[in-house]
Amino acid sequence: MRCFLSLSLLIFLSAAFLRAQSASPADAHLGKGFQLLEDDRYQEAAREFQEALSVAPQMTRARYQLAICLFALGERERARAEFERVDRERGGDPQAAYFLGRIDLAGGANQRAIAHLRPIASSPPFPDTAFYLGCAYLALRDTAAAIHWLKEAEAANPRDFRVHYRLARAYQAAVQKEDAEREYLLSTQAREHYDEAARDYTLCEKALETQPAGEAHAVCDRIFDRNDPDKLTLLGMVYGRHGRYEDSLPPLQAAARLDPDSFEIFHNLGVSYFRLRRYSDAEAQLSRSIALRPDYFGSNALLGATLYLLKRDEEAYRVLDHAHQLNPSSEDTATLLFQEAMLLGQRNFQGRNYEDALRYWRKAAGIRPDDAAVRERIAGAMALAAEERH
Repeated sequence: MRCFLSLSLLIFLSAAFLRAQSASPADAHLGKGFQLLEDDRYQEAAREFQEALSVAPQMTRARYQLAICLFALGERERARAEFERVDRERGGDPQAAYFLGRIDLAGGANQRAIAHLRPIASSPPFPDTAFYLGCAYLALRDTAAAIHWLKEAEAANPRDFRVHYRLARAYQAAVQKEDAEREYLLSTQAREHYDEAARDYTLCEKALETQPAGEAHAVCDRIFDRNDPDKLTLLGMVYGRHGRYEDSLPPLQAAARLDPDSFEIFHNLGVSYFRLRRYSDAEAQLSRSIALRPDYFGSNALLGATLYLLKRDEEAYRVLDHAHQLNPSSEDTATLLFQEAMLLGQRNFQGRNYEDALRYWRKAAGIRPDDAAVRERIAGAMALAAEERH
């Protein structure tokens, strides 16, 4: 079973019974619309469904498919109007409620999202209903409700990395650190099995490796789902893995607007800005990542390196020291911390602040205990500090 249903599969399931062609003009447009949807040609399909409605305004089936096309195209307010009409015409429709909930969630209207999703969660129209309900509660900082519904989602889709990732964030907000770290680990493991849009991701990866930039970009843009922060994040990461850091920014920025509490999104934005040598932008994104997950080594190490390059040495020292404590085996972090400790020690020594100089140089000695130059500086600073005390 897939982690969650793709939009094209949702369309197929909701309209399979309409595959037979009909002689009426409205049904002819409807049939063309479904053919276009099979190739994810949402703009053209929307026109066909609109044509069907111009002939038969009460054809709720066409209105529902038009609403899905508008949702896929990121025209959420137009999609909302169509789903609301479908809901009225059907006297309450769980599928329309599901999409209305997702539209509200994407727009930050979390209370309204809950009002749509909660009544249908016990008998959901789509398997990921509990996931989106949990996300809405998480956005409202209702950690107890978020954990409840995300655990429901986990039971329904144990291989969906998105569920584990949001559940980890809920546990972290509830100060259940061990549970949070367990779910972060499960999220990483589950991501390896994530098969939603696997074909398109494979094609994107291959295109980036073998095709000119413009052609590869056209292939990869098929994954750009304006309503799904996880797909957008994965697309940004794919671009990043292939050194296309500029291309990685639009999907990651769109993901950040949809999910402003994701440390992962801001971490990857920080990586891209760092690789583009936009260090001030990298610092802002990495600081947000760390605010959301303070003990994530990757963000701390990269922020330390960023501050080092910005010559904000005291800040860099503090961040690198924390990163070194999180992962003492990282040679790159240890080297940068050593350099900052030596620099700050020398700066304080020149300012006759011998005790502070000793503090920094002792940190450097802890990293490289066999460094003769460090030992000499410590000895000199200790002698001068002793003279000042007497």
